[in-house]
Amino acid sequence: MKLRLLLVFSFICPVWAEPILPAPPEVAAVAYILVDVASGKVLVERNADDQVPPASLTKIMTGYILADEINSGHVSRQDAVQVSANAWAQNPLFKGSSLMWIEPGLEVSVSDLEHGLVVSSGNDASVALAEFLSDSEEIFSEKMNRYAELLSLDSTYYVNSHGLPDKEHLTTARDLASLSAALIRNFPEHYSIYKKRDFTYNNIRQYNRNTLLVDDPSVDGLKTGYTKEAGYCLVASAEREGMRLISVVLGTSSPGARKRGARKLLNYGFRFFETVSRFSENTELALPRVWQGDKEILSAGVSTPVYLTVPRGVSEDIEMRVILNKQILAPVAVGDTVGRVTLILDGEVLHETPLTARENILRSDFFSRLWDMILMWLNSVFLPSQSS
Repeated sequence: MKLRLLLVFSFICPVWAEPILPAPPEVAAVAYILVDVASGKVLVERNADDQVPPASLTKIMTGYILADEINSGHVSRQDAVQVSANAWAQNPLFKGSSLMWIEPGLEVSVSDLEHGLVVSSGNDASVALAEFLSDSEEIFSEKMNRYAELLSLDSTYYVNSHGLPDKEHLTTARDLASLSAALIRNFPEHYSIYKKRDFTYNNIRQYNRNTLLVDDPSVDGLKTGYTKEAGYCLVASAEREGMRLISVVLGTSSPGARKRGARKLLNYGFRFFETVSRFSENTELALPRVWQGDKEILSAGVSTPVYLTVPRGVSEDIEMRVILNKQILAPVAVGDTVGRVTLILDGEVLHETPLTARENILRSDFFSRLWDMILMWLNSVFLPSQSS
């Protein structure tokens, strides 16, 4: 009887194992990636570093540069841009592509062109902005490549501002995710335009081709693209309960396929992962001893917030280890490295960051320094293996 009771008890009260992470979804695309914006953690990827044509996803960089120029005060949304023949909607180069429908000789505000670029995905708007910001599209392309270098988009090269085919005009899923994350972080006011569902110019109302904006209220950007060479592409970003993800899907066979791929990736990320902040930049993590200073104890922490993206249900198991430098000597300035902080889960190092001083400590007077030197020597003799 006792044995039977034991077996029953074991059945109804199992030992709980760590959550099992299911395999990521398969997406019918040439390349794709899913990234958490706060932590930079890649959750899913396939062919993410393969260079491919980006089509209209190019306009994310055009919009990024425009946002930077506006925020820097070099241009304003109210500035009037005169439309050239190159930017005319009837330019044969644009035949069959997405347009804002601007006309040569007329003036259009920078604000309208930004909406035409982002919401209508207008190739004409893109050229008009490129010429306004850099006199010519060729010079603007050079600027695009300089920005790519600054943003460490190492596998990206731009030839034009709109993304119509050119064999040298290439990027990767990883670079597109990095660029999109930079846009969201650096220019939130401009990013808010990417969630607009329609835009009317010249009495023509056009709808955002990112139909996930309608299907999923957590999605608030970014951009669709299509050419025969690139296939159907989509960069989508969504935020749920404070967690923001970016999915990049490149080279699918249809608008529906790119939307389904992005939805699969986003739902997988939100369902099975969570992003946690272990401590902020103002958190005190250690109080190490300082030698030869006007204070003996130093307040130490981290200089930037740390975010981790981990499988749901394991965040409480993350272990923090603080390792101090062997001897910390004054003077110490705010931001000086005095050790390191390591975050570990199941024996795996998730993140390591410097432990830095949160206050200044000056050198003490001669006799205090001399006394500390004696104490340091005694410590080295009698406690050689001690560390904190």
